[in-house]
Amino acid sequence: MLKSAVFGFAVADALGVPYEFKKRGTFHCTDMTGNGTWNQPVGTWSDDTSMMLATLDSIKQCGKIDVSDMQARFKRWAFEAEYTANGDTFDIGATTREALVSGHGLDQYYSNGNGSLMRILPLAFFDCTYKDIAEVSGITHGHLISIRACKIYVDIAKGLLAGKSFKDILPELKSYSDEEFERLATIHQLEEEDVKSTGYVIHTLEAALWCLVNSRSYKEAVLRAVNLGEDTDTVAAVTGGLAGIQYGYPSIPQEWIDKLRNKQLINDILQ
Repeated sequence: MLKSAVFGFAVADALGVPYEFKKRGTFHCTDMTGNGTWNQPVGTWSDDTSMMLATLDSIKQCGKIDVSDMQARFKRWAFEAEYTANGDTFDIGATTREALVSGHGLDQYYSNGNGSLMRILPLAFFDCTYKDIAEVSGITHGHLISIRACKIYVDIAKGLLAGKSFKDILPELKSYSDEEFERLATIHQLEEEDVKSTGYVIHTLEAALWCLVNSRSYKEAVLRAVNLGEDTDTVAAVTGGLAGIQYGYPSIPQEWIDKLRNKQLINDILQ
């Protein structure tokens, strides 16, 4: 399942990279392409996969969740281009950059971008507490909203890993009664125009869950995510990680996996 999640995440990220920041309805993604917003080769994944892989590598190498080690790996990604698709760090969020430069996460309300949500998936595959999730998110994003979003995402992933379908998990989302997350339990009732796909962490989480509940396959879910527009790579990656778990590795189109850049790094970390 870890392979399904990681490749599901990375493939979806690469699908979204060429369309980042584009307005919904101004394009239509049907396949994996290159160039576009960042003028990157086809199959290039972004900061989302880089930081997710760094998180996973840290846990596997340390045998536990070690936030100091994770932070050091994030810095090597940001400033030395480790964990990248092409040896180039071409996309990094403002909050993430500031946190890595200063050495501590930001906890102001305006710092609730999706920069910790996009890398939190590996924690679902290991024993972790709320405190662990808060500390890992807090390396860059320390506000309670970001931490709660990460907790919800990890809980959903764990539910899928336990054999539940996403539709089985939906009723359980009613337990997240915080005002900011109250739409999650009724996400299946929203129309596309009601769903935002910006870099705000709640928008990203809502968009990903909406894509999952309105799709019947990995391919349908991640293409729907990209075509929402705006933060296409992250919304797709967050969607793709869960869709990979739900539908399994064979559900990911082989032609997309074949196009993915630097698969050697991904496979090395998965070993």
